[in-house]
Amino acid sequence: MDLIQPIGIIILCCLALAQGAAWLVDSSSRIAQRLGVSELVIGLTIVAFGTSAPEFAVTVNAALRGHDAVSIGNVVGSNIFNIGFILGGCALVGAIKTRPTLVWRDGLLLLVITAALLGFLADHRLARWEGFVLLGGQIGYLAFLFYKREPILDDEMIPTQKPNGKDVPLLLAGLVLIIAGGHFLVESSVQLAQRFGLSEWVIGVTIVAAGTSVPEFAISLVAILKKHHGISAGNLIGSNLFNTLGVLGVAGAIQLPSHPLGVDSSALVSLAMLIVLTGVVMVFMRSGWRISHAEGGLLVLVSLAIWVYNFLYAKPAS
Repeated sequence: MDLIQPIGIIILCCLALAQGAAWLVDSSSRIAQRLGVSELVIGLTIVAFGTSAPEFAVTVNAALRGHDAVSIGNVVGSNIFNIGFILGGCALVGAIKTRPTLVWRDGLLLLVITAALLGFLADHRLARWEGFVLLGGQIGYLAFLFYKREPILDDEMIPTQKPNGKDVPLLLAGLVLIIAGGHFLVESSVQLAQRFGLSEWVIGVTIVAAGTSVPEFAISLVAILKKHHGISAGNLIGSNLFNTLGVLGVAGAIQLPSHPLGVDSSALVSLAMLIVLTGVVMVFMRSGWRISHAEGGLLVLVSLAIWVYNFLYAKPAS
């Protein structure tokens, strides 16, 4: 019976995070669509930020409460889940078209910053100055995207919805659900890790990561069913960029002096696996400028193997 409460809270928190992110995306994307920019840019920015809000809430909350393994593990696990399970799963539903810009600009940037993160964590901690470097990269990337202002392409179908009076309350309600859900998800996940004898890293990189990735899954699946390939792929690549640069950047910058963000060797192995997975995704996106059903299935299997590794070989709770 003792396990029912934390498991129930985790499920409720995942639902709250999904609903909150949906409201956040709906309200913010209506304004973004009026800017007349490419749906890829919308996927990389507004939609990606909205769906990454749960990761932001959980990661920053965990960092402030001293649960550094959950904080960093959530980002690494979410990134694996996004480009493995979700991107691969969506490709199983329908082949995903890609563009040179997504591969050579955004995909390559994701590969470089993920490798840089591994370098930052080589000493088993994320220093405050490294957090500021990541955050600066996020700001620079955003500035570049909006400076370029890529136009809408002929084969893109962005609905022209006008903002209405419900957008601001919807945005605030979404933020409340995300912040509250993130807070209780961290607490319940840590309790669950302790009761099962699992490390906080394992819980963060698997259970919490999957829960905070629910919005990405919902948005990307709907987008691919509606043939909005730019939003589907852009959302996932953009979410990973935001998780690594923005979320970890803020968490590193505001970390407690008495408890710096640290990781063990399990994190470095998982991060190395994420780098390989990102490289594989880039190859798949470039081959024929699409991710096929077979390639999607392979991404799902690779991600599943990474999950199995974390459950079997990561350090148990002390």
